[in-house]
Amino acid sequence: MYTNPTSYKLMSVASGREFQDSGWLLDDPLDEKPSLIRAVYEKKQIFSKEDSYGIYKFADWLPVSRFLHGSCAPVTYQSKALANYLDVERLYICFSGYFPEIGANMTTCSFKETEAYSVCGRITPDREGVLVVASAGNTARAFAKVCSENNIPLLLCVPEDNLDALWFDKPLNDCVKLICSQKGCDYFDAIHLSNIVVKSKKYYPEGGAKNIARRDGMATTMLSATTFIGEIPDYYFQAVGSGTGAIAAWEANLRLIDDGRFSNKKMKLLLSQNLPFIPMVNAWNLNSRNLLPFDDNEARKQVEEIDAKVLSNRKPPYGIIGGLFDAMTDTGGEFFAISNEEAQYAAKLFEKLEGIDIHPAAAVATASLIQAVKNNSIDKSKIIMLNITGGGEKLFKTSHPLHYFKPNYIFEMNPKEEEVIRIVEMM
Repeated sequence: MYTNPTSYKLMSVASGREFQDSGWLLDDPLDEKPSLIRAVYEKKQIFSKEDSYGIYKFADWLPVSRFLHGSCAPVTYQSKALANYLDVERLYICFSGYFPEIGANMTTCSFKETEAYSVCGRITPDREGVLVVASAGNTARAFAKVCSENNIPLLLCVPEDNLDALWFDKPLNDCVKLICSQKGCDYFDAIHLSNIVVKSKKYYPEGGAKNIARRDGMATTMLSATTFIGEIPDYYFQAVGSGTGAIAAWEANLRLIDDGRFSNKKMKLLLSQNLPFIPMVNAWNLNSRNLLPFDDNEARKQVEEIDAKVLSNRKPPYGIIGGLFDAMTDTGGEFFAISNEEAQYAAKLFEKLEGIDIHPAAAVATASLIQAVKNNSIDKSKIIMLNITGGGEKLFKTSHPLHYFKPNYIFEMNPKEEEVIRIVEMM
C-alpha cells in the first residue's frame, strides 16, 4: 500500500538550520560538530488515522514515502492491578508486543517494529542497494520481518551469542541475509562489522539513532499514550541501551507542546539500565556529557552478566548534540540502576497483575517504577507512562510454530576489512 510522502523538512539540532531531505540524510553536511537532525513536519497537529493503518495511523509525524504491509501501533491502556499494587492514581501502560486481548499484535513481540516500519517506509521503492542493520537481537528480528514481508533487501549484523533472538513464525524471504560476529562478541562488535560492510557501494547504513525515521517510529509510543490519555504524561519510565527511544519520546513531547492541545509540560524522563552494565547511569550521575572511560573486555564481561542483553550498547548517542544527555537535562531526568534480581521480580509481578509476560528490558523499566515509588521519587497522583518495550513472547511462542534464522557467515573478532567486503559482495 502506497501513499503520498509525508511533508517535512530537516533541522540540525546544533544550528537550527532547516533544509530539504534528499532521501537518506543522516546528518547536516554543514554542521561543524556532531549533531542529530530532526524532522520538522508541515502538520503541526497530529491527527491519528484508524487502527487498521497500524503504525501509519501516526503518519502525519512519520517521514515515510509509503505504507508497508503488516504493521501494528503500540497500544496504551490504564492499569488497574499494577496501579493498585503501587498505590498510584494514574498509571498508563504503553504496550508494544503480542497481547491480542488488548489489541496488541506485534508478532516480533518488540517495539522495534515501530522503527522498522518507519525506517523501511522511508525507503523509496526505486532505492538501489542493500540496507544494513546492526542489532543485539530484537531490532534484527523486527527488520527481518518487515523486509521479508515487503521484499526489501537487508543484511543483518548480529553477535553470534544472540542468535536465539532470531526466531520467526515463518521462513524468511531470500532478500534477507545475516552475518555474525563470533561467540564472545557483543553488540558493539556487530556495529563495527556493519561499519565495514557499508564501505562497499552495494550496501547503505540504516543509521541507528541518526535516522529520523527510527526515532520518529519509536516516538509512536509517546503519541499512543498522549492521544489516549488526552494529556502529556508527567513521568516516562523506560529501560535504555542506546537511549534512542527516550530521545524520540522527548522529541515527540516537544512536538506535542507545539500542537497545543495536550498541555505544555515536559515530562520527566526516568530511565534505567541493567547492573552491572550501566555506562550512561555512571556518566549522568557525574553530570558528564561524555561517557566515562571503560575497558572493552570488562564491558563485554558485564554484558554477559546482564539479563537484558538489548541494553548493551557501548557507544550510545548520549553526548551528541540533541542526544540523551540533552534530553535528560531538558526534562530534569533521573537514572536508575537495576539488578537482575530486581528485574526478575518485576517481570513476575507484571505477569501476575497485568496478565502478560514481558521482556527483560521492560522488566528493568518496571523495576525502576517500583523503586521510584518506594523511594518517593515521584508524585503518585501525577500521570505516569510506563513504556513496556516488549512482551507476549512466551504467549506467542506457545501458539505459533517457530523458525530460527541461520547466519550466512560468521566473522572472527576484529576481522580484516578486505575479507568482510569480499564476502558480503558475493552475497
